[in-house]
Amino acid sequence: MDIPMTLKHKPVVVVENYEQIDGRSAYDSDAKGLSLGLAQWNDRGSVEISAKVWRHTGEKWSRQSEELPLHRVLDLAILIARTKEYFSEAYRFEKLYDPQDTRIDRIGLQGDAMSVDIATDNEMLDKDIRLFANELSKNDELISERLQTLVTILERMGYHSVM
Repeated sequence: MDIPMTLKHKPVVVVENYEQIDGRSAYDSDAKGLSLGLAQWNDRGSVEISAKVWRHTGEKWSRQSEELPLHRVLDLAILIARTKEYFSEAYRFEKLYDPQDTRIDRIGLQGDAMSVDIATDNEMLDKDIRLFANELSKNDELISERLQTLVTILERMGYHSVM
């Protein structure tokens, strides 16, 4: 299914077979494509690049399609990687987190830091964190494959660990 070119988001680079590789929903996904292009919210004289997940209901393109600025996509990738790293050791805590220290990390970005914390305001946290950890574990192969692919591409581009 071809990604529409007539909507406000203007695709430049596309993945039109995303439904075939969409994790556990592969071959049965409403996410039909991905694109990088010009953001739909561009104002006159202001241009921003965005990433978009194109969803289709079977009848029409869905308003649930998501569009994000590229830096937010990367921030999500950083959050996923750091969360995966945290949960690989979370078994050490009875509740999968330390109630006395719920900060996972502060990751420096552009002069400040992204604070990554356990969501202690969640009234169902003790139940939800176990479900989350279980799903993260069940999806480890899918997530790890994508992270490894990202590492390979970043290394090819010259990005190497400074540690």
